[in-house]
Amino acid sequence: MKRQNVRTLSLVVCTFTYLLIGAAVFDALESETERKRWEFLSALRESLLKKYNISNEDYKMIEIVIIENKPHKAGPQWKFAGAFYFATVVLAMIGYGHSTPVTIGGKAFCMAYAIVGIPLGLVMFQSIGERLNKFASVVIKRAKRYLGCEQTEATEINLMMATGLLSSVIITTGAAMFSRYEGWSYFDSFYYCFVTLTTIGFGDYVALQNDQALINKPGYVALSLVFILFGLAVVAASINLLVLRFMTIG
Repeated sequence: MKRQNVRTLSLVVCTFTYLLIGAAVFDALESETERKRWEFLSALRESLLKKYNISNEDYKMIEIVIIENKPHKAGPQWKFAGAFYFATVVLAMIGYGHSTPVTIGGKAFCMAYAIVGIPLGLVMFQSIGERLNKFASVVIKRAKRYLGCEQTEATEINLMMATGLLSSVIITTGAAMFSRYEGWSYFDSFYYCFVTLTTIGFGDYVALQNDQALINKPGYVALSLVFILFGLAVVAASINLLVLRFMTIG
C-alpha cells in the first residue's frame, strides 16, 4: 500500500477514534444532567397544567409564543447594525442561529450571499494570517539577533508559539470584555470566545442580545465585530500552521 494511502487511512482511523472518545466523555459529563433537567421540567409542566387548568394545546401555544418572542427582547435584529452582525456571522461561518431570515427573499439572498461571501472571507482570513505570520517572523528574527542567537531564522515552532500566544491574548481579553458587558461569568465568556473564533458557533451564548445593544451601544457593537474578524484571522493563522506541521510529519 502506498505511503499516502496509509497516511490517509491512519487519519481516518484516528479521527473516528477521537469521535468515539469524545462521544463517551460527553455522554459521561452531560447525559445525567440532561435527564435531571428533563425530569424537573416535566414535573414543573405538569404542576402548571394542574394549577392553572391549562390544556395541552394552550400550553403548546404559550411555548410557541415565548420561543418566538425571545429574539425580539434583544431589540431589532434586522436594522443595519443587526444585519451587519448577521452578515459577519454568515461570512465567518459561525452561524449562531440567534436570528435567521424568515422571508423567501431573505433566505434566497442569504444562500447567494454565502456562496460568494464564504470563499471571500476564507481568502481574506488566509491573507491576513499570512501577513501576521510574516510580521511575526520578522519580529522573531530581530529578537533572536538581539539576543545573539546563532540561528536567527524564525522556525515553524517559533511561529506557532507566537500565533498561539496572540490567540490566547485575544481570547482572554475578549472574555474579559464580554464578561463585563454581557454579565456572563469569565469562564462562560471564555467559552463563548473559543466557540466563536473556532467557528463552532453553538448559539447557546450570543453577544449583543441584551439591553438592545445593537441599537444603544454602537461602541460595543464595533468592538465585538473587530474581535470576531481580527480574532478569526489570528486563530486561522495559528490553526493553519498547526495543520501544516501535522501534514509535514512523516
